[in-house]
Amino acid sequence: MSETTSTFVSLGIAPELAQQLDRLGIKTPTEIQAQAIPPVLDGQDVLAGAQTGTGKTAAFGLPVIQRFVNQPKAREANSKDIRALVLVPTRELAQQVFDNLTAYAADSELKIVTAYGGTSMKVQVQNLKGGADILIATPGRLLDHAHVKTLYLGNTEVLVLDEADRMLDMGFMPDIQRVLRKLPRERQTLFFSATFDSKIKAVAYRMMQTPAELQVTPTNSTAETVQQMVYPVDKRRKRELLAYLIGSRNWQQVLVFTRTRQGSDDLAKELKLDGIKAASINGDKSQGARQKALEDFKSGKVRALIATDVAARGIDIAELEQVVNFDMPFKAEDYVHRIGRTGRAGKSGFAVSLMSPDEEPLLEAIERLLDQRLPQEWLQGYEPSLEVQMDESQAPRRKGRSADKRKMKAKLKIHANRGKKK
Repeated sequence: MSETTSTFVSLGIAPELAQQLDRLGIKTPTEIQAQAIPPVLDGQDVLAGAQTGTGKTAAFGLPVIQRFVNQPKAREANSKDIRALVLVPTRELAQQVFDNLTAYAADSELKIVTAYGGTSMKVQVQNLKGGADILIATPGRLLDHAHVKTLYLGNTEVLVLDEADRMLDMGFMPDIQRVLRKLPRERQTLFFSATFDSKIKAVAYRMMQTPAELQVTPTNSTAETVQQMVYPVDKRRKRELLAYLIGSRNWQQVLVFTRTRQGSDDLAKELKLDGIKAASINGDKSQGARQKALEDFKSGKVRALIATDVAARGIDIAELEQVVNFDMPFKAEDYVHRIGRTGRAGKSGFAVSLMSPDEEPLLEAIERLLDQRLPQEWLQGYEPSLEVQMDESQAPRRKGRSADKRKMKAKLKIHANRGKKK
């Protein structure tokens, strides 16, 4: 991620707000902030693509905060108006955006509220009394509140879709369409996404009016600050290799991705048996348990946090150095999101993928998306075995076993040449 030579004041941010950013240690705008803040301040619709960790929250949050500080509206006790709505896909991201916006607006009297599932509806109803300047919400819980009429979206001035690609991937489009029908046609719409494809752009343009289109990094790219490595290994030895990497390389904080909720729980238990403090975070956990696991991870009480893709959205740890794909993702775009958890804010990061033989097609899909070959390395003592390769590919029928075996040996040789064998 490249830094700009702009200052927040030169972009149009008020000196008082810039001073608050300085107190928070935010001194120089990132590239997405430098490009997005001016058009957002001008009231334009914005369609912006940028990797995770590049500062998208401030890119839309600062102009909205400044707009409402400059154009205050008295809140009546019986009001249910929401001036700005920020839609996010997960509870963790909702809390993260809320924390950031409240920090930016600390010197103002703006009312910022959050609403998401897994927590008390009653408390949220109380918080929404009198309306809010900014509401950060997940689509499902927002519609719950709209149904019981604890909020009104007919006068909303700004709509923000954060991590819009993930919301579409998670099947939120019907909910988003229901939300759109409750919003006024005349509004400012800000659409932020880490990845773009033709489908996402088509959706964006249907809800926006001649937006300023910003792309600060190549579509579906990974941060240059993240070193990537693929370790081929038999599936049954993945946990063993992960424990070896954490111990031998003295990783004190590593985020590990699994495909399933059960898989995250099982892996956390197995790592504990290896003497590694670990916790899992997934959709089956209560919000309190998820929050505790995340806080323990951030504070260093937990060394390895095992997460599913959905639960990991919103995890923002500035100096997280290691991310591990224990399971290769089924969707190639998820690889970009996963490794975007490290190498944030210009810091260096290391993204490791443990690939079993049956996951090779998933790696090929990732490489096609990124338009690059990912480096591979066979670690001594953990090389994938020919027998396991044959079993996992379910290739052999007795009649053609010898031919299949010759093909597999040739394939292994090719992979050995792709990466350095130690």
